[in-house]
Amino acid sequence: MTRVHDHDAIRHMTVWSCLAVFVGGCLGSGVRITLGTLQPSAVAWPWMTMLINLTGAFILGCLLEYFAQTGEDVGSHKLWRLGLGTGVIGGYTTYSTFILESDTRLTHHEFLLGMAYLVSSVLVGLVCAGLGVWAGSRLATRRGAIAGGTERTDTDARRSDDR
Repeated sequence: MTRVHDHDAIRHMTVWSCLAVFVGGCLGSGVRITLGTLQPSAVAWPWMTMLINLTGAFILGCLLEYFAQTGEDVGSHKLWRLGLGTGVIGGYTTYSTFILESDTRLTHHEFLLGMAYLVSSVLVGLVCAGLGVWAGSRLATRRGAIAGGTERTDTDARRSDDR
């Protein structure tokens, strides 16, 4: 009887997971499309795509680190991670547009501009993701300190770490 119950629970969670990703993806894509209208199609530097991808890298780093530090990846915790991370941020960011914009510049005699866009997007994206992970860790630590009944300051945290 346990196997049937486990199978039903897994199927139920899979349906909710897919729904969370779907709804989140619709929301994230809607934001990206709206922001994309702010950039004219004939620009030398695709600044809006870069801004979207860099903010997405930061938010995803922050979100995933926060979730990693605040509980197991099960139940509602998993649904929120999937809905916000895979769904919203996955729909919001756009790797395919980034590659297409890079390729267009590289193949249309704008090699230096295309390479600058490619390299700067990847390098700054890594920095943004790292900053997001740092921010998510700080948020989780702060949440833990508040949930524990006491708010620890940065100085208190450093003092207890030194002991």
